[in-house]
Amino acid sequence: MVMELAEVILAVIIGTLAAIVYSLRVLILVERRVASMENNIQRMTAKVLKEETVIERAVKKKRH
Repeated sequence: MVMELAEVILAVIIGTLAAIVYSLRVLILVERRVASMENNIQRMTAKVLKEETVIERAVKKKRH
């Protein structure tokens, strides 16, 4: 069974569209992971900043 040129072109177009949809799906999953990592980094940064503030206050009290 020989495929006509139009069928081959249609198959290529459908394959390309399927690859684009899959790539977008993967991109969304990666973006969610990065967003989760950013949230974790923000939380850790806030904790470190809070701890630094406590340390700075303790050092200031020792100096006086």
